[in-house]
Amino acid sequence: MKIFDAHLHIIDFDFPIQENQGYIPPSYLVEDYQHAIKDFESVGGTIVSGSFQGFDQGYLIKALKEMGPSFCGVTQLPFNTTDQDILKLNEQGVRALRFNVRRGGSENLSQLDYFARRVYDLVGWHSELYIDAKDLLEVKEVVQSLPAISIDHLGLSEEGLPNLLDLVESGVHVKATGFGRVELDVVKAMKAIHEINPEALMFGTDLPSTRAKRPFNFEDIQVILDQFDEKDANRILYENAMQWYSCGKAYDYV
Repeated sequence: MKIFDAHLHIIDFDFPIQENQGYIPPSYLVEDYQHAIKDFESVGGTIVSGSFQGFDQGYLIKALKEMGPSFCGVTQLPFNTTDQDILKLNEQGVRALRFNVRRGGSENLSQLDYFARRVYDLVGWHSELYIDAKDLLEVKEVVQSLPAISIDHLGLSEEGLPNLLDLVESGVHVKATGFGRVELDVVKAMKAIHEINPEALMFGTDLPSTRAKRPFNFEDIQVILDQFDEKDANRILYENAMQWYSCGKAYDYV
């Protein structure tokens, strides 16, 4: 089966790692990830900055070079990052901006409207929210108005699922990731999202599954294969994410 891994982390202690909510993650290098997916037919993926990496870009640029051009980055940046720095990151393979509402380490939601529009207009990036969907009400109108947004880990909670589905109707994409960290019926949530928009769901391993109650395992993929026909499973496992992450544009800085 082909897999585009829409959500993975690389944790390299050669670069700054900051304690977050009393947590320091274990090392997880490119070679660790490559060993974990050696039985996949990997067609690429996205390396996502975690709360414990803050605004550091060094680890991400190194990892992207090691992983090759079929992988891209999702980073955290302060809102006053210069256009020149954003353009350079785009050239180095970054394709999205992350707001980590759940754990911190990123810019806060007060900058979502301004910053999400700015990176989209400048380099075509979408923005990603790690947030419990029950908390989406406070930014629902903003999210609906933005050009390109995705939500991590199926929105995390059963309570938040109605909010999430409303946003899917508005064009928001959702990562089918972190099955071992969510508080909802994974199959029910995926089917509801897929029924609204077959292009919305994007699978990711969430490796190395930091702080999850249960780490990723191969059964998470089997759930998708069992619950969806071949065409729709392929959409979820690689087609949707490949299309979503190809939206970054490269410009010469003037």
